[in-house]
Amino acid sequence: MFGVVLGLASFLWLWWRANLLAGLLVVVTIAFYVLVYTMVLKRRTWQNVVWGGAAGCMPVMVGWAAVTGSLSWEPIVLFLVIFFWTPPHTWALAMRYKEDYKAAGVPMLPVIATEQHVTKQILFYTWATVLATLVIVPAAGLVYAVVTVLAGAWFLYVAHQLYNSVRGGASVKPLKLFLQSNNYLAVVCLGLAVDSVLDLPTIASYF
Repeated sequence: MFGVVLGLASFLWLWWRANLLAGLLVVVTIAFYVLVYTMVLKRRTWQNVVWGGAAGCMPVMVGWAAVTGSLSWEPIVLFLVIFFWTPPHTWALAMRYKEDYKAAGVPMLPVIATEQHVTKQILFYTWATVLATLVIVPAAGLVYAVVTVLAGAWFLYVAHQLYNSVRGGASVKPLKLFLQSNNYLAVVCLGLAVDSVLDLPTIASYF
């Protein structure tokens, strides 16, 4: 009987701890989005989506905390993956709708900078995104490793294609990169999910 009570108490304590941390992260996320991004960054600086995008990265931290009751390096890297992914994703869309952002008074990077500068920044953040996904490889299995390498090469190809087209003075279709960025993140997350379900040995375990 004592063991059952102790086990139930331990479960409740872990549940409370996990949800408390997750709840705190949700509150921080909402406060950051409303007070920092919406009220300060959005209409004042071209870096609005760079730093404001941090709010969109928090769900991975919240989910990890809700399940485990703590944080570790894995959700932090996943946070960085989405953090680096947000600028090229958003700027590609902003290149297509630059005049709309300008009319609305939102200083997105494509509104205030040349297309060559914008695509150079897109290229930098695309590389950072792909490299961040590779950091997780040792803690994941073969499925994720293969998927993230192939998807990363695909994402980089489209980003370089956009950059080279702008440099060459050719007409560009930035929405192609925008749609590709959606597909890329979906494929990488799907690879990680499948890897988790299959519960294969991690890459690090082979060494």
